[in-house]
Order: sequence, then structure tokens, then C-alpha cells
Amino acid sequence: MIKEMSKKKRIIIIGGGAAGMTAAIFASRNGAEVIILEQLPKVGRKILATGNGRCNLTNMDLDVSKYHGNNKKFAYGALARFGYEDTIEFFEDLGLNFVKEGSRIYPASLQASSVLDVLRYEMNRLGVEEVCDARVVGIIKGESGFSIKLKGDNKIYGDKVIVATGGKANPGLGSNGSGYDLVKPFGHKIINPFPAIVQMRLEADYLKSIAGVKVNANASIELDGKVLTEEYGEILFTNYGVSGPPVLQLSRNAGEAVLKGKKPIFNIDLFPGNNEEELLELLKKRCNLRPEKPLDFSFVGLINKRLINVLLREAKITNIKKPCSKVTDEELDRISNIIKKWPFKITGTNSWSEAVVTAGGVDVRDIDSKTMESRLVPGLYFAGEIMDIDGDCGGYNLQWAWSTGHLAGVNAAL
Repeated sequence: MIKEMSKKKRIIIIGGGAAGMTAAIFASRNGAEVIILEQLPKVGRKILATGNGRCNLTNMDLDVSKYHGNNKKFAYGALARFGYEDTIEFFEDLGLNFVKEGSRIYPASLQASSVLDVLRYEMNRLGVEEVCDARVVGIIKGESGFSIKLKGDNKIYGDKVIVATGGKANPGLGSNGSGYDLVKPFGHKIINPFPAIVQMRLEADYLKSIAGVKVNANASIELDGKVLTEEYGEILFTNYGVSGPPVLQLSRNAGEAVLKGKKPIFNIDLFPGNNEEELLELLKKRCNLRPEKPLDFSFVGLINKRLINVLLREAKITNIKKPCSKVTDEELDRISNIIKKWPFKITGTNSWSEAVVTAGGVDVRDIDSKTMESRLVPGLYFAGEIMDIDGDCGGYNLQWAWSTGHLAGVNAAL
């Protein structure tokens, strides 16, 4: 049941994820009556899936360069007002201890459920009302506040509204893009959303034969002959393309390029610790060591066996079984080149159901970066992934949720 209206300022928060719950806590702490409307049976389901179930809360290397969007400088407003240290202090007060992995911060329990538990406990302590299975189908601005229309013709009234519905990534956890339709009638523009931090799809007829192979390598995205970005780490070949931490990190650039009709290339450097000359010398040494060995067998012990034939054919070696003594310098040069720069055409990324975050969203030009309030509709606020700001892997997207949730909650309560 919805509580009777009180003399307190009533704030309706649409979306019970990380940003929505943070906004609820800070709005309530600042004297507001708060109601969260969540379309799923429970709040915070997406939090449980973050950081592979461990919840990468934030990152000590917090900088706007880790964020993306048509106007990524917009992120300064929220991050400067509620950054890494504020997040630590906030969760310490709620009862969490922390562990570090490099610059990444996790709860000491290594359980995402711990983060959700302390957030819900604080909301309950403050009297925040959770209304679940509540699908919002419309927002109406009146003279003295807002009317929120729910599926089934029910309505809820509030003085202010915070939209924290998320984007479209992983719709099974509550983010289905519904928030975009709620704010479009007010004139808010939507930057075309696309999946980010997601696996990449490649064009190659041999992918099924190497599916399951893992390599530690350097990966890069190339567009029109220029390297856009690169990452090192474990790459997993799949029957559709590639996965793994560096792939997820690079996927935004790839997805954006494909969306614009461009043709990006995914390059793999299997020997990033050696330059071209050093690798070529290594290959010559192996050939000279046992000149009677078949060429393909000479690579056993150097690279994954399932990649040998593929790489040799990609280097246009017609007879991969010929003895090393018969291999020419020009052929070794081609093999060296393909090992250092193995190119693939990128055809796209996997779907929303496998994406970690949404790129694109509500155009931030119509949002005040210092308050998260709409410039078009007084009393309407935004928090989290619904906006056209997304971060890299490593706790940056959750930090965006905490930072914007804090700003929206505090300012809506004023």
C-alpha cells in the first residue's frame, strides 16, 4: 500500500537499481518522503550481477577519461561532488569493509548481496517505501507536482520525480529502455543506445574450429588505418567472435563504429612482448634448430596448437607440412606479421541480453550537471545509466550510479 501523503516533500523514484536506491537514501536523509517504484518483484537485482557477483563498487583511478558519451565532460559535475572517497565513506557508514584488486574496490565479503543488503537496510531505517511489480507507463507534470501513471490505471502523486530506470543492457534484470519513452514527451532527446561492455562478433570462416581457445594478447580496434584504442589481457575465441576482459573494454568503440556504418578492424598481437624484428629472429631460430621438422609442428610449444594451422593459412602458406629448411625468409616474414597483427573484420556485438552497460541514452545537454535536474521540466531529475554517459569496466559505471544518485537525491529534496 502507498502511504498517505504527508507535509514532507514527496519524491517518487522510478527504478530501484543502484542509482535509484542511492537517490532514495540521500533524499530521505534530507527530509523528503520517498517512494521507489520498481517494475521487478525486488529492487537491486542488477547489483547482484555486478563484478561477477562480487560487486566492483568503485575505482581509485577515477577520472572523466574513463567515461564516454556525446558530452563526456558532463560527468565532471557528479564525480566532483561525490567521488571515490565519498563512496567509500558512504558504504563504510552502512557497514561495509573493502578489499582492493589493483585500483578496483570490492566489499570485503566479495558478495554483491552485501551491498544490496546494506542499501536496503538503510532505506528501511529511513522509511523509504519500496513498491515492486510497479510498471510506470507515464509521467504527467501538473501545476503543483507530478502524477505517475502505473499499469492498471493506478496513479501516484509526488512533488518531484527522479528517473533512474537504467538503459537497455541486460533487460532480464530490469533495464529495458522504458525510461526513454517516459521522458520523450517532455522534449528530452535520446542519443541512439547501443550495447557496451559486451562480446564482439567477427567475420572469419574458421571461428568454430578455434572456439574455446584462450590467449593472453594485446588487442586493438583500428578504423581507417588508425588505432582507436588497445587493451591487453585474456582473449577467448568463440564460435561468433571473441570475449574476455580486453574485448569487453574495447567493445564500445567497435559497436559505435558499426552503428555509424563504418568498418572497424579487431587486431590481435599474440606476442606483445616482442617487436617485429625480435619475433622474426625467434622464428628463424626455431626453424634452424630442427630444419627437418614440418613447418606446422615447429610451432608446437610456441603458440596454442589449435591456432597453428589457422595462422599459417592466414599467412598464405600453401604447404604447411614442408620442412623448415624449405621455408623462405619471405614466408617467415608473413608468418611473423600475422602473429603480430592478426586482423578480423568486426560485424557487430552481441545483443542487449549480454551487455553490461548501455552506451547512449538521454541527451545530457538538457540536464543540469550540478543537480541532475532537467533543464526542460523543473522537478524532474535523472540518475544513473539512463543518461548518455557510460564508463569503462572496473567500477566506473557503479560509481556513476552512486554519484548521480547522490546529486539527484539531495537536490530533489531541496
